[in-house]
Amino acid sequence: MFENLYLDEIRTLIQSFPGTSERISHGAPTFFIGSKLSFVQYHNNHHGDGKLALWCAAAPGMQATLVEAEPELYYVPAYVGYLGWVGLRLDRHARWTDIAATIGDAYLARAPHKYKALIAAAKPAE
Repeated sequence: MFENLYLDEIRTLIQSFPGTSERISHGAPTFFIGSKLSFVQYHNNHHGDGKLALWCAAAPGMQATLVEAEPELYYVPAYVGYLGWVGLRLDRHARWTDIAATIGDAYLARAPHKYKALIAAAKPAE
């Protein structure tokens, strides 16, 4: 239904995080930490829902905060919403800064401590 908007950029960003991989899972490009721990799925018209979106893991409480703050962009996705995941509508002119931040937060919400430490060590001192 939609072109694969942002998919190449999303792949490049996700590949910059330690220990990530990609494979098709449940019919969608899915990104993992290690080989089993998913943290982002890319959905293009999932079961005819008319959305081009990311489904992203989120820290406790973030789903409600994002959906309430920007309901045009964020929503509770099917199947994983009850786990606190958040949907981000790419077809609603999402800004790359929002996309990148949501993906980064999803990674940190699921990453083991060893990978979080690598991310923290790589950040420049403020």
